[in-house]
Amino acid sequence: MESVNIKQLAKALNLSTSTVSRAFRDNSDISKETKEKILSKAKELNYQPNHYASNLREQKSKTIAVIVPELANNFFSQAIHGIERIARDKGYHILIYATDDDYEKEVSFIRHLHNGRADGIIMSVSGEANDHTYLNELSNKRLPLVFFDRVYEDIITPRVITNDYDSSFSATQHLIKQGCKRIAYLVINKNLSIGKFRMQGYIDALAKYHIPFDDKLVVDCTNSYAKNDLILKRLLLDIKPDGIFTSVERLAFATYYACYDLKISIPDDLRVIGFSSLEIAPLLNPSLTTITQPATKIGTEAANLLFKMLEYPETVNPNEKIILNSKLMKRRSTERL
Repeated sequence: MESVNIKQLAKALNLSTSTVSRAFRDNSDISKETKEKILSKAKELNYQPNHYASNLREQKSKTIAVIVPELANNFFSQAIHGIERIARDKGYHILIYATDDDYEKEVSFIRHLHNGRADGIIMSVSGEANDHTYLNELSNKRLPLVFFDRVYEDIITPRVITNDYDSSFSATQHLIKQGCKRIAYLVINKNLSIGKFRMQGYIDALAKYHIPFDDKLVVDCTNSYAKNDLILKRLLLDIKPDGIFTSVERLAFATYYACYDLKISIPDDLRVIGFSSLEIAPLLNPSLTTITQPATKIGTEAANLLFKMLEYPETVNPNEKIILNSKLMKRRSTERL
């Protein structure tokens, strides 16, 4: 059946187009009976309301943008799920942009969003950015912004993060209590917010147990699986750590692959722990001990903050920070045999 337009639907109901339009916007001045009559007839005639045109008239896109470093990471897919659930309840759609940790992409996306494509932005920042002043354009043009997980500390805007320092301290302490004395810390960007806090937790845990800090055990990795494979194999063969703490999910996978190639047994020869929200972590061989972030809740909290900025901007403190707790999930990769 071909769909009808709003004029044809109004004529079939013997109502004005404005009355029909108000019913689809859920206006309170339409009676429940009239609204049900309109919706029933719309379904019968296969009428699809043009929300895009309606939003243009209201000068709202009814869309929010979500900018993340990558989509393959299970943490970000769960966070996006939390954001989408809140957006859907509010009658909004989401646009997803992946920067691949590329600063130029991030800047391009932000500037593209100034054309009215989105009413607000939820972002986990790129790992390569140096100059963040371009984000101040958002304030000048009144486009609300909420950071989650990875943030720029010099940009004042609401954010949702986890207790990265405490979690990193707990992860390192766990390896020490499992007998590790040469613990390598794998990081992609030490200068990013999560990189700094997680590394400080690692350093302070070593100090608490009187284990000397060795900068050769702090290993700078990349976004390339091939390069990381070479870096990790060099670490495992030359430096010979007895424990590895990975600050991001992909580095845990890279460690497993390198150990498999080199016939290094986890946890017999090496114990591994990492930040990850991977739902199949218990199914890996061996099962991976993780610091698990409440990824979906981070997404819902970030979305709630953004809609608060859109609906009640005067009630939002630009310095607002929501800190959620991660959990240490002990599994076989750190067992003391």
